[in-house]
Amino acid sequence: MKIQSISIMFLTVIFGLACSSKVQKQSHKGQSSTIEFNDHQSEKRVDVMIDGKLFTSYWWPDSVYKPILYPILTAAGNHITRGFPIKTRAGERRDHIHQVGNWFNYGNVNGYDFWGNGHEGKRNVNGGQIKHVGISKLSGGKGDGSMVTTASWVDPAGKELLSEKTEFHFIANDSVRIIDRIATLTATGESVIFKDTKEGSFGIRVARQLELPSKDNVIFSDAQGNPTTVKAMSNEGVTGNFRSSEGITGDAIWGTRAKWMDLYGNIGKENISLVICDHPKNLSYPTYWHSRGYGLFAANPFGLKDFTKGKEELNYNILSGKSLTLRYRIIVSSGVHLTDDRINAYAADFAAKY
Repeated sequence: MKIQSISIMFLTVIFGLACSSKVQKQSHKGQSSTIEFNDHQSEKRVDVMIDGKLFTSYWWPDSVYKPILYPILTAAGNHITRGFPIKTRAGERRDHIHQVGNWFNYGNVNGYDFWGNGHEGKRNVNGGQIKHVGISKLSGGKGDGSMVTTASWVDPAGKELLSEKTEFHFIANDSVRIIDRIATLTATGESVIFKDTKEGSFGIRVARQLELPSKDNVIFSDAQGNPTTVKAMSNEGVTGNFRSSEGITGDAIWGTRAKWMDLYGNIGKENISLVICDHPKNLSYPTYWHSRGYGLFAANPFGLKDFTKGKEELNYNILSGKSLTLRYRIIVSSGVHLTDDRINAYAADFAAKY
């Protein structure tokens, strides 16, 4: 009986340890976090809440000319997106007024500029607009919440070129937050051409602290050759640096191809990694990166000519009634700069999931 009792106790301990390990594993997957949506559609906004705290908002303000995710916050509550031009914070840059939050658009669709359209009524004469149409799904839950939206890409006269259906997944994984965005564009009238330009397409404009330190004024030109000066500023508290899946770092990543790109730095004492992952099913995988040290972080699968110095060119055509789907993952790590191994694991999970 004594031997039997010891055996039972031993099995109980082993079972308990196994259960504890399982719970810890589930917790690591974010199962303890609750994702909810606060619907403020009358204010043209839906808030994404994790354990009662704001993670991001899906917005479609008339003055921005496209739906955006703004702001995006870390698990610790710091803003990783620039506040300007919606809610400007002290010390921010005020260039490139069209770069707001996280967005998906392009600079030359049938000759219309959906990328460089302005803000607060400063709409370009040749600027297209992505109009929010509706939300067909809002589903919260433990560790994962999803939202499905529809939008219309229209020319300056209001004629629709593309319909867009986008599926968002918001994932909580301990101190890591993930946004998966799967967008399907359908040519609803005539065929639509994405003419080759660097001005695109899946982008984030980041907080000042995550920019790369810079000492000089820099002048950049848009697709029409119009110059924009990015002025030199104090580098106090500016800590960002790019690192690609191919091992390239700093400003040298512009125009290169990579499966993912990590922008890492600090806001105060919080270590942060902000990662964008491309998907193997995407056009031009691994994508080109139109990312700049002044705070622009963007993947562009269409703009080969600028990135290859004219050696290659892509003018992508979506035939009438046909569709193109693009998939991107955003990872926001709070407290830890992610290693290559961890990012590769997140990227592999993303590739397998969709």
